[in-house]
Formats: sequence, structure tokens, C-alpha cells
Amino acid sequence: MSRPALEVADIFRSLGPAWRKANAGHVSLDQLKVMSAIESCRTAALGGHLEACEDCGHSRIAYNSCRNRHCPKCQGAAAREWLAARQADLLPVGYFHVVFTLPAEIADIAWQNKAVVYDLLFRAASETTITIAADPKHLGARIGITAVLHTWGSAMTHHPHLHMIVPGGGISLDDERWVSCRPGFFLPVRVLSRLFRRLLLSKLTDAHAAGRLQFFGDLAHLAETQAFKALLAPLRKKNWFVYAKPPFAGPEAVLAYLARYTHRVAISNSRLVALDEAGVTFRYKDYRRNGNERYRTMTLDHGEFMRRFLLHVLPTGFHRIRHYGLLASAGRKANIARARELLAAPNPKAGCTGTGNVDAPTDWRPPCPCCGGRMIIIETFERGGPARAPPSAGFAGRTGTP
Repeated sequence: MSRPALEVADIFRSLGPAWRKANAGHVSLDQLKVMSAIESCRTAALGGHLEACEDCGHSRIAYNSCRNRHCPKCQGAAAREWLAARQADLLPVGYFHVVFTLPAEIADIAWQNKAVVYDLLFRAASETTITIAADPKHLGARIGITAVLHTWGSAMTHHPHLHMIVPGGGISLDDERWVSCRPGFFLPVRVLSRLFRRLLLSKLTDAHAAGRLQFFGDLAHLAETQAFKALLAPLRKKNWFVYAKPPFAGPEAVLAYLARYTHRVAISNSRLVALDEAGVTFRYKDYRRNGNERYRTMTLDHGEFMRRFLLHVLPTGFHRIRHYGLLASAGRKANIARARELLAAPNPKAGCTGTGNVDAPTDWRPPCPCCGGRMIIIETFERGGPARAPPSAGFAGRTGTP
């Protein structure tokens, strides 16, 4: 795959030092670490190795990735590894996509309290879905959930919301049968929305009472209990956005979706258009428009582009992909095995990577650009160390450690 003409790393390397100096004292340590990782990614600063083709001897230098979860260049391999591990969890049933979105008033609080409020979003949304699914009036079953946090809109504005992938059914409460949902229908979104609203507001109120929330600048007055209650009061009557999309067309479609969503970052390099004196131009979707009018371009001032990107840096150690119910780690294997037994479904073949190929390769290095042959590592060099010159054409036929 060819390198994009413009990358977030190019923008950070070119403009980052001046921006950091101008905003000294207003950039968090987590944000500084992300900037440094992206700037260093796949450069000699992180070390690397020399690869050569087993067949024709063509050689190339490959620098190490930063592996930072906010880096646009590092998410492809991370997504493939994660998806391969998830393959065994897939069941031969329809899957639904459910979205829970925080109201703008709470999103503002979340920006100043990321770890606390994002965690409450996970807890309230998962508890809502599991509770309604267990109700005999709706499904009457124990379900599994994979939830992924996104904090951005298409223009990189702060828009925290949770994407859930849920099998269209679950194990009966007596553990004796598989309960399928109605065709094309998972759970009533109005019921989900109301319980989600109640749970999130209750949890947020408890967090405030426990002194777990901090407020600065224009929100400083919310530290007072009465001001905080006054902010939340109108939200108890407001409609909260919960959306359930139609079911996916089979397990492969679920995996394709997960590949796009689980390891997505605020903006991909492929959406960048230009970097010039006017700013950074990129493509985005305007969801208020339809058809071709929806796809537009936007130019942001250099500093504003970097500020928006860094809005979405998560606190160190915060898990943005979580599993609940049948898929919770403690009992996941036993639950999946029981679900397969109730569905009379065979276990997935060992070694399957999620593409349907049992023997699909696990080496994600691009093949030789000359002949398509397998590239092997013949030399490594440490961080900051210079790479040696490529070997001579006489290399062909040598072996090395892959």
C-alpha cells in the first residue's frame, strides 16, 4: 500500500514544536506523549530492521511503529490482530449495531472529566442493554456486548458516543435454550433511551456527590451542588439519542464493520487533503445533508487542527473497547461454548483469522514490490541507530530469521 501524500505525522513534525511552545502549560502529558509518538512513528528514532526478499533479493528498510492507539498509521495491524482473536467469539446469528450518544451538556462535562464520564457512559449503556434484554417482556435472555468508544464527530469535534455490536439473541435465563430476537428487530430504542437517561444521570449525580468530578473555566460554577442539579434537570425530560441499525448480513459483515470501527482514530491519513499557509484541509461528512452533498472538505487553522485532534486523546490505561454479558472475559469461553451448543453450531476451526481462511498468514509485512515474494528480516538496528546500506544483489538465496 502506498504512503498517503499527507499524514498527521507530517503536520505534527512541521508544526508541532511551535504549537507546543505557544501552548505550554495547556497541553497534558498524555497529549504530549501522543504527539511525540506520532512524530517518531516509522522513523529511525524508534529503530527498525532491514528486510530482503527470499526470491529476488530486493531489500528495503522498515522502521518500527510507535504502536500508540491514537496513531493513524498503527491501527491497521492492531485491528487485524484484535479481529483474529475475536473470531472464535462469533456466533451464527444476526448481529445488531446500537449507538448511545451523550447529550451536548454532558459532553462538555466529559471533556474535563474524561476517565470518569466515559466510564459512566460504558456502564450506563451496557447496564441498560443487558437489563432490557433480560426482561421477559422484550427478550428474556442473557446477551453479549462488544462496546467501542468514539469521542469525535466527522469534523473532529467533541462528540462522545458508544458503538455496540450485539448478537441478535441470547441464552435463556434458565440456561436451557437460545432465545432469538424478532427478525430485523433487537430491542425498542425508546425503552433503551429512557433507561439509559435515568441510569447515566443517576451515576453522574453520584459521582458529583462523591467529589469525583472537577470543573474549570466556564464550568467552574458546576462544582456547586445546586448549579449541577440545575444543569441536569432539563435533561431528565429531553430525548436522548439511542439508535439501533438493521442487522448485519452474516459474520463476515460483522468483522468488516469491526475492522473499520474498533481501532479508528479521530482522523485517518486518507482524509487529509492539503497542508499550506491557509491551514489543514481534510474531507468530512456533513450528516445534515444528503447524497453527494454530504461529502465535503473543511480547512482548519494549523493550531485548531492539532487542538481538535488532541481533544480525543484518552487517559493512560483507559480501555476504549470493552465486553459485557456473555462476552465478559471471566466467563466468555464457557458462555460462547454454551451458546454454540444451544445453536447446534460447530466450533470455529483452529487457526481461523476471521477471513474464512484457516491457513491465512499471520505475517503482515507487505510482500516484495518486485516479485511478490516473502520478505525476511536480515538485520535490526536500535532506536536512533542508523540503518546500514542495503546488501548487494548477491543476497538472493540467503536465509534469515523471519
